[in-house]
Amino acid sequence: MAQSTIKPIKTEADYEAALERISTLMDAAPNTPEADELDVLATLVEVYEDQHYPINFPDPLSAITFRMEQSGLTQRDLVPYLGSRSKVSEVLAGKRSLTLSMIRALHSHLGIPAEVLLQEPSATLPETPEDIDWSQYPVKEMAKKGWIEQRADIVDHAEGIIRNLIERAGGYDTAFKMFCRKNDGARHNAKMDPYALQAWGLQVLAIANQTPLPAKYEPGSITDEFIREMVRLSWAESGPRLAKEYLANHGIHLVYLPHLQRTHLDGAALRLPDGTPVIGLTLRYDRLDNFWFSLCHELAHQQLHLEGNNTDYAFFDDLNLDTVDQDPKETEADNKAKTVLIPPEVWQQARLLGRPSSSAAVIALAQQLQINPAIVAGRIRKETGNYRILNDFVGNKKVRACFT
Repeated sequence: MAQSTIKPIKTEADYEAALERISTLMDAAPNTPEADELDVLATLVEVYEDQHYPINFPDPLSAITFRMEQSGLTQRDLVPYLGSRSKVSEVLAGKRSLTLSMIRALHSHLGIPAEVLLQEPSATLPETPEDIDWSQYPVKEMAKKGWIEQRADIVDHAEGIIRNLIERAGGYDTAFKMFCRKNDGARHNAKMDPYALQAWGLQVLAIANQTPLPAKYEPGSITDEFIREMVRLSWAESGPRLAKEYLANHGIHLVYLPHLQRTHLDGAALRLPDGTPVIGLTLRYDRLDNFWFSLCHELAHQQLHLEGNNTDYAFFDDLNLDTVDQDPKETEADNKAKTVLIPPEVWQQARLLGRPSSSAAVIALAQQLQINPAIVAGRIRKETGNYRILNDFVGNKKVRACFT
C-alpha cells in the first residue's frame, strides 16, 4: 500500500490492507514520508475500529462487585453510597437501578469510572446546582398527569427525571434562568411551591420546544393592535382555539397545561432559548372572561417586559392577587390587558358600573367592540367585586373544551 494510495477505510478489505501496510512501516524513521504515512494509517484504522469494533463497557453491577472484591468491601460498606441496606441488596440483585446520586457517590468514593456507571463513552457526571433539592420536585404528580413515565422508585430518580425535562425544555441555560430569577415582587401566592412552579414551567417549555410552528416570530410584532385583532376572535364560539391558531401563525406558542398542586397559577409568559414567545395557561377557572384576560395579561408581559434586551426571563401569575405591593410590571400588564380588551374611553362612556346587572348594556357594548360579552361581564364583576351577577355571560365551562 503506497503512500500515494492512502484512502479512507470503508470495507473490511481496506481495513486488513491498512493493518498489513502498518506492519511494514513500524520501523520507519521519524520525520520521513514513511513515518507520516504510518501516522495517517493509524488514525484511519482507529476511526474504523471505533465505528465497527466498539469496546463494550462492563455493566455497572459487574463494576461494583469487582470493586467490592478488589477492596474487600461488604454490602454494609455500600450503605453510605446507596442509601440503605435494602437499597444495597436491591441494587446488587439487579432489582433497583442506580440513581444519579448513587452514581455520583460510587464514582467519588470507590473510583468507579462515570462512563461505566452511566454506560456512555467519555461521560461525565453533571454538577448539582446549589440550593436544589431534587427530591422536592413533584415527580409523582407529574407522572400521574402523564408528563413522565411511572416507576416504583420515581422519587429516587427525581434528579435524572428533571434533568431530562430541562433538556427537553431547551437546556440548562433556559432552566437556570428560571431557577435563579427570584421574582421578589412577582405575582406569587405565598403558598406557592417553587419546585412545583419550576416543574410546570419546564413542562410548558418542553411542549413548546417540541411543537413546530407554521411561522417564525418577528420581534416587535406583539403590539396593541395585534392583541386587539386576536381578541376580536372571541366573538366566535371557538374563540380560544382560534386565538391559539392566530398566535401560532405569528410564531407564538400558546400551551394549555393544567396546574400542579400548590402552584395557585393562572398563567405564565416565557421564552425559548431562541427568543420564541411562549404563553402557558392553566385554565384553573374554566371561564371565557378569565381566559381572555389571562391571555392578554401574558401577551402584555411579552410585549412590555420580555422583548428585546430586557433582562427578565419569565413571569408566573396568580391573577387572583391584587397588584398592590407587587411588582410594578404586574400593574403594567394588568393595565395593558384592560386597555386592549376594552379601550378606556369606551369603558368610561358606557358607564356600566352604574347598572352592573344590565344584560342589555353588556350585549350592546360587546357588539360595539365585536368581542365576546364574557369580556364585558368579567370586567364588571371584577371592578364591582360582585361575582354573583352576570353568571350567564362569563362562559362557564366554555374554554377547556376548545383545547381537548
